[in-house]
This record gives sequence, C-alpha cells and structure tokens, in this order.
Amino acid sequence: MTTTTRVPPVRVPRGEARARLIEAARSLVRHKGFAATSVDDLCAAAGVTKGAFFHHFPSKDALGVALIDDWTTMTGAMFASHPYNFKDDPLDRVFAYIDLRRELLGQPLPEFSCVAGTTVQEAYETSPPIRAAAERSIRSGFAHVLPHLEQALAAHPVPGVTAEGLAQQFQVATQGGIILAKALDDPAPARAAFDHLERYLRLLFGRPA
Repeated sequence: MTTTTRVPPVRVPRGEARARLIEAARSLVRHKGFAATSVDDLCAAAGVTKGAFFHHFPSKDALGVALIDDWTTMTGAMFASHPYNFKDDPLDRVFAYIDLRRELLGQPLPEFSCVAGTTVQEAYETSPPIRAAAERSIRSGFAHVLPHLEQALAAHPVPGVTAEGLAQQFQVATQGGIILAKALDDPAPARAAFDHLERYLRLLFGRPA
C-alpha cells in the first residue's frame, strides 16, 4: 500500500502578510490596473489566504488606500534623500530633479508608472477614500521640488508665477507623460514632457542650457 505524504502549505511568517499584500498590489496595479486586480490575484501573488487579506483589510478599497499611502511614504523618502536636494543653487536642484525623473524612465513602463495616478484614474468617483489618498500622494509630489522653486523665485522673482503653480506643473508633466507613454507604448513622450518642462524653466529664469 502506497501512502501519500501531505505537504503542509507554506505559511507566511507572522507579521509579514500585510506588507506582502501591499507589495503584490504595487506590482499588480501597475501592470493590470486596480479594477482588474482581484482579491484572489492579490492573495496568490502575496502567498497569503483570503482570511489573512480580510484580517488586514476590510475591503479591496481599503487595501487601495493603504497601497497609495505606502507609495507616498516610499517615494517621499526616496526623493528626500536623493543628492539633487544638496546642490548649492536651487535651480540646479530643480534641473537635477528633472534629470532624475528622466533616469527613472529607463525602467520598463509599468515600473515607472505612478501607483497613485494609476489608481485614481479608475476609482476617483467610485471610491472617495482612494481619491483622497491619491490627492495626498500627488500633493506630496509637489514637495519634491517646491522648496527649491520657492528659493529660486525668491532670488529671481517672475511676475505672476508662484512656486506652487510650478510644482503643480511638474506633476502635470509626470502624470501626463506616463499616460502618453502607456497609450503609445513608448516612454519617449514622457521624456519629451520633461524636456519641454526644462526648456520652459530655463526660459523663465534666463538660465541657458
């Protein structure tokens, strides 16, 4: 008589399920979108049970909020620690930030997609909490360059131009460039958006290339 040895399922170490679900969501949402990513997909990718999912998140929307907030924290820390922040001249910091944005476009398209931007395009009307989380994330993106723009305008005032308005334009270039890159399956339009933004800033501040 042959006996079959049952292999117990691999258990995720205690305390890791939530982080694994967020990590899985980050990848799946960037590749498939939020609506097309099911709870089953998330559990399979994270290697956790549905019970573990609903222990940490009462709904998929709740995971969406946690995903965006995690993204905001992660990207905020990355940009805050980058060397562009430590250049002496504020405009040099701004241009170095644009260089960093161009550098990020060297990754595969899903990997330079913005989690907040991707998710809010699908859920801005159906999930107010996700929209609010995306607003926090997009506004936090202003902070990547806002203090440098404030210092640049303090040294070289431009009538009718505010640091907040320019910081918002950075997000327009970032999010709009990503949408064009996805639609055309080509990162070139995203790169061109930053090229045009830099040309505009150089003209605005009289800083030739």
